[in-house]
Amino acid sequence: MEYYCAYQERCYKEVEEKLYSFSVNQSEKEEIITYLIENNFINEERFAQSFVRGKHNYKFWGRNRIVNELKFRNISSRNIQTALKEIPEATYFHNFHTLAEKNWETIKEPKGQKRNKKFVDFLLRKGYETGLIYEKLNELEAGS
Repeated sequence: MEYYCAYQERCYKEVEEKLYSFSVNQSEKEEIITYLIENNFINEERFAQSFVRGKHNYKFWGRNRIVNELKFRNISSRNIQTALKEIPEATYFHNFHTLAEKNWETIKEPKGQKRNKKFVDFLLRKGYETGLIYEKLNELEAGS
């Protein structure tokens, strides 16, 4: 389990699921997890920060999707808020605009509602804020 946690940042829930897959009984599982936490193999705050940086910088996820994924992994709200500070505002908006413009160019639909829906749906799936998306949509429509 040390190797499993050292290889890549893991959260408590992932480690617990891995131990469950090994059919470890409850008392052994608690003992192993306690050991991993005490020896800093599991650190939820460090996991959340790494997760935020990775998902935003490589997959270009927005804040909404990142928050939902961290909640799914039972990360505390305090750790989520701390981790979101890992994304500088300028980088966040730069990545959003780059992704939006790239997507706008790849949509084959002619100008109209269908094209707009595809654009908005894509960015919503990525987890960006609605106000930001519609602002960009209006800007791109005006420019084309």
